[in-house]
Amino acid sequence: MLDKQRKWWHKSVIYQVYPRSFYDTNGDGIGDIKGIIQKIDYIKDLGADVIWLSPVYQSPNVDNGYDISDYYSILPEFGTMEDMDKLLLESQKREMRIIIDLVVNHTSDQHKWFLEAKKSKNNPYRDYYIWRDPVDGREPNELKSNFGGSAWEFDEHTNQYYLHFYSKEQPDLNWGNKQMRQSIWNMMNFWINKGIGGFRMDVIDLIGKEPDKLIKENGPKLHEYLQEMNKHTFGGKDLLTVGETWGATTANGKLYSDPKRNELSMIFQFEHMQLDKMKGKQRWDLKKLDLRELKQVLSKWQYALDKEGWNSLFWNNHDLPRIVSRWGNDREYRVQSAKMLATLLHGMKGTPYIYQGEEIGMTNATFDSVEDYLDIETQNIYRERIEAGFKKEEIMKAFYMKARDNARTPMQWSADKNAGFTTGSPWMKLNSNYTQINVESAIKDSDSVFYYYQKLIHIRKNNENLIYGTYCLLDPEDESIYAYERNFENKKLLIVCNFYDQERSFKFPVSSKDKVQILISNYDDSSLNVQNLQLRPYEAIIYEIIEREAK
Repeated sequence: MLDKQRKWWHKSVIYQVYPRSFYDTNGDGIGDIKGIIQKIDYIKDLGADVIWLSPVYQSPNVDNGYDISDYYSILPEFGTMEDMDKLLLESQKREMRIIIDLVVNHTSDQHKWFLEAKKSKNNPYRDYYIWRDPVDGREPNELKSNFGGSAWEFDEHTNQYYLHFYSKEQPDLNWGNKQMRQSIWNMMNFWINKGIGGFRMDVIDLIGKEPDKLIKENGPKLHEYLQEMNKHTFGGKDLLTVGETWGATTANGKLYSDPKRNELSMIFQFEHMQLDKMKGKQRWDLKKLDLRELKQVLSKWQYALDKEGWNSLFWNNHDLPRIVSRWGNDREYRVQSAKMLATLLHGMKGTPYIYQGEEIGMTNATFDSVEDYLDIETQNIYRERIEAGFKKEEIMKAFYMKARDNARTPMQWSADKNAGFTTGSPWMKLNSNYTQINVESAIKDSDSVFYYYQKLIHIRKNNENLIYGTYCLLDPEDESIYAYERNFENKKLLIVCNFYDQERSFKFPVSSKDKVQILISNYDDSSLNVQNLQLRPYEAIIYEIIEREAK
């Protein structure tokens, strides 16, 4: 790869902070910006150099801050704009960057634009949103909200329906309105001028929607809007931009992140995160992961974006359950499987993302009562499924595995009261295992998941092969082992991961002249004999193989 094509974010590792659950400094039970400042050295010590901040804007908090009522203000429970400025300053002092959530598919229904739009059909802000007349006294069409129910909500004052692909308190913006787009560019430039390092763009593939044609994602004008956004805001400023695109395919994935197209740095595609649900159904309809399918999907994206784009690498975020509970073993092999999953992901080509708590092996919460799940999506799905005749036990089992709140329980800092997260009463119930799984105990244990992530990040940042080497899948039909190569110049990396708790054998041909060494392993006595490996439960190894006779 030519030097001019190399970007700072190719070798970065990004740490996502969910502010509400990260660290509370004033005892109100809610994490705050001062808490992030107080813990920024912890993130720096881990090795991450970018913090992705979930929304801290003014919001009624119907959807935990993803319903924004003022893009230019900070929600008081998180702090002030002065706190935000200080966070940006403190990150810059440490040569770290802050990327912020950009939520522009929709606003809160309390945003001044929508409050104006509701006043009359002739209001100047009316066309900032999407309104339609009733059809036969009902919703304009059958479009559904992602949170359950119709995507249309009736406004009695103006006798029209407005569109909302999330809660009814989150009306969708009309991206066909040029003035609305200009308002978005102004807001983005406000934050860019403050010194942010980029944007994570919430459900960005929905902005090209055409509801009359039942087109929800990947609308015909989507990429035109993104190119216009690039031109008027972050283009030429060397900022990191990552789009959340649940409907992405490898074909349109290239469109987003090919540098020649002037759109985004990369996207989050979710194809791999949908492999443990029944085909064509909701994620609550569980099925066991087939490792061969995971290999096929991840490899497809590695190959597709190798020359024409860039991959993001992630298992977790605020919308996804904890990976060690989902595809690892969060009981007797919690530490080994957490390390294996980290090895598998960070060995690939792309920019790795770590979600808070992932680096200490935090697990799903498994709450006993549905009332403990605060997420609006979970509550809506529970009502919907009870009405549809599902058994409560079946619904709760799905929540144990997939509910978004599994990722949102407060960060586990210590074994002290409330996991050291707050001196007050936490906004959300804690995971009961915080006395065993917490940062303080991880820092004291040299064999902890935390130090493994730290070492993995260090190796990656100092190994060009891990950043720019080509990817090559091995043994695609093996049901238990995920193995692949990374190749760069005359050096080869071999990444071998036993995905399950049964011992397995693996063979890889090398010349007797080749030098084989282990860069990292989750067992302290892994074998150098790659020609005849016996892998223990969840064993994961990155080998470096140097061909002695290569010129």
